[in-house]
Amino acid sequence: MARIKRAMIRRTRKKKLFNRVKGFFVARKNLRQANQARMKAESYSYVGRKLRKRDFRRLWNQRINAAVRQHGLNYSRFIFGLKKANVTINRKMLADLAVREPAAFEVLAKQAQAAL
Repeated sequence: MARIKRAMIRRTRKKKLFNRVKGFFVARKNLRQANQARMKAESYSYVGRKLRKRDFRRLWNQRINAAVRQHGLNYSRFIFGLKKANVTINRKMLADLAVREPAAFEVLAKQAQAAL
């Protein structure tokens, strides 16, 4: 049987790891530090994917609240009015309407006001 050397496999595996941690503050040649940095970055990215959803919902709520206050309502009364008026638009779309289409958002605000 032929003797198998691991030089090529090891080199590709190390190269892949060092490419993943490129730009991190780790030693450029230390495999152990690079691997720890990769694991830490992956744990941060896992948490970040959960936080992103919260952050975007908070941003949408702030945008809706700012737009609704121009029409004499606050956020909670606006959402309650929309529910009573059977308007089923999610917060992402409401925030987008508030920013891009103020006229359409004004119609929704009047509907919510009338339903209260």
